Parts: sequence; C-alpha cells; structure tokens
Amino acid sequence: MKTKAPITGTVIPLNKTPMKKIAAIHDLSGYGRASLTVAIPILSYMGYQVCPLPTAILSAHSEYRNFRSFDLTDQMQGIIDHWKELDLHFDALYSGYLASIRQMDIVSRFFEDFGNRKNFILVDPVLGDHNQLYPGMNPEMIRGMRKLCTKAKVITPNLTEAAFLLGETVTAGITRKKTVEWCKQLAENGPEYVIITSAPSDNSRNVTTIAYNRNDGRTWIVGSDYVPASYPGTGDAFASVITGCLLDGDSLPEAVDRAVHFINMGIKATFGYEHNPLDGMNQEKVLCYLKEPLPYFTYELYE
Repeated sequence: MKTKAPITGTVIPLNKTPMKKIAAIHDLSGYGRASLTVAIPILSYMGYQVCPLPTAILSAHSEYRNFRSFDLTDQMQGIIDHWKELDLHFDALYSGYLASIRQMDIVSRFFEDFGNRKNFILVDPVLGDHNQLYPGMNPEMIRGMRKLCTKAKVITPNLTEAAFLLGETVTAGITRKKTVEWCKQLAENGPEYVIITSAPSDNSRNVTTIAYNRNDGRTWIVGSDYVPASYPGTGDAFASVITGCLLDGDSLPEAVDRAVHFINMGIKATFGYEHNPLDGMNQEKVLCYLKEPLPYFTYELYE
C-alpha cells in the first residue's frame, strides 16, 4: 500500500501574506444591515481581509423591536489575547458601536497593543443622531467615547455626535462655519482627520459632509443630493469606505468623496422599492462602484 508523501514547501508566516488586514470592532446583527453586516462585505469587496472583533451578537439590529442580544464583553479580551499569541498585525483598526464603558476600556487597550506607526486607527463615535442620544447612551458614555477618540487618527461623527463630544448643542440655526470650528476643536484632542456627516448645507436640496485635515489645516466640503429617506447602517457603511480608501492611499477629500457618493447611490438604489427602511440600504447593488473610477470629483476646498 502506497502512502502519500507529505506536502512540502514554504510555510507563509501569518503576517507575511500580501492582503492588508483590518481589525473591525463592532456588533454583529443576524438581520438588518448594520455594523459588521455592513462593514465586512464593503471592506472585503475593496480587497481587504476583515478580522472581526465582535462586541455582541444580535438577532436583528437594535432599531427592531424586541431584538435579542448576546453580550460578548467577557469574551473580547480572550479573543485579543489569542491574537497576541498569533502575533497578528493589522494595517488599520476600526471601531464602531460600543455598548458600555467596559467595552470602551477594552478597545482602548486594544488600540495601545496593536496600534503603531505603520497602521492607523479610525473611531466612529456612535452616540446618537437627530439631536438625541441612542438608548443606552449617557454622559459617562460620552466621556468614554471622547477619551477613545484621542487615540484615533480619524474620527467620523455625525453632527449630533460631534456636538455631544464637544459638550455643545445642535440648534436649528447652526452654520457651516460653526461646524468647521467644531472639526478643528475635535482635532485639537488628537485626531488628524475629523469628518462630520449630516452637516449644514447652503442648499436644502443637498446633504453636506465636512472634513478637516489637521496636518495641513485644510477643510473640504463634499455635497450630494438629498433623498427623503433614512436607513440604519449608513454611518457604518460610510466609515467602512473611508477606512478602505485611506488604506488604499487616497487623499482625505478623495476618500470622503467616494464614501459620500457610495452612500448616496446606495440610498437611491433602495428608495425606489417598497422596502422596510429598517432593513437598511441595498448596498449589495452598488458595491461594484467601489472599484470604479469616479467620473469626476465633487469635493471643494473650504479654506
């Protein structure tokens, strides 16, 4: 009886494969497009290996009534310890919704352990929207998120979250100039890039995103068509595209331009259907645009 010869060849070390790796720290929903359910397909399509560090498993995302949740806080450190044993290295560290101060502390230590000069950290400071905190958020959580943002190179708050991080209030008359000032104030606390979504626009038919680069002092404005619809997970999708674009070497305005227009196309690809808004936008229909050259850039220099 013949025996097969053992397979020989060069064993590739864990961290020597050519594909870039992104550690994505979010919850995972079984139904509804949000958090990891959004981030993994986007970043995978962009050519990255996504390494999830799940914070919780949900039956459906938290905007559905009576959702079930399995908290993974007690398991997070064990996952991180195993990654240390494997001597893993990541090209980007990306965090989203965090459900407790304890999770924020774990993620803060994770950033200290895995962050270095060769990678970057992006924090999406999920706290609230439409001038309100999300359920479960409170002043202590705001302080914890404020501290976590100091460790990031990039933060992507919406206008409401930017206000909470600064101890400000969003008023009906807030101006684009004031939002730019908020970007600069947030950057003073550590981040190099501050990107505020849902910012005031000079035109009611447009939606505006404002991005500030602390390194060169320039501020960029990117606008898109307003669509009268709101879908969960669009902030997660936006931050995921920003992460992928910056890791690919795009400039700040290029990355914001692509992310804004990806979200706009995703919303338009959803709005025409009889669709439960809670299901999220049909991002699967527009993933192909992430690899296509934009026909033109629409970003503008503010100052």
